Amino acid sequence: MTVHGPVMPIWSCGGCGLPWPCPTRKRELRAEYADAPVLLALYLGSYLVQATEDMPWTSAGVLHRRFLGWTRQAELSKPAVQQSSTATVPSEPNRYTRRQTA
Repeated sequence: MTVHGPVMPIWSCGGCGLPWPCPTRKRELRAEYADAPVLLALYLGSYLVQATEDMPWTSAGVLHRRFLGWTRQAELSKPAVQQSSTATVPSEPNRYTRRQTA
């Protein structure tokens, strides 16, 4: 269990006092949810909803970047894995071929 949990309703880190999620907690969350980025987004999204209720003076964009924006940046920094497909799509004859056979 981490000591870098949120202190509500001010949303500071209980471990270091920085705005939550702090850099340490972000690293921990990346490791915990390495194989489940959608679950990480859902988890943080629920905190985002709570934070918007606790801090109505903070803009939605600021809160979104704070709670969710960094997860997308981490996802984009990973190299994409391309999967090759064995399925083929039959080609459609072009308009010249259709005129010649008509």
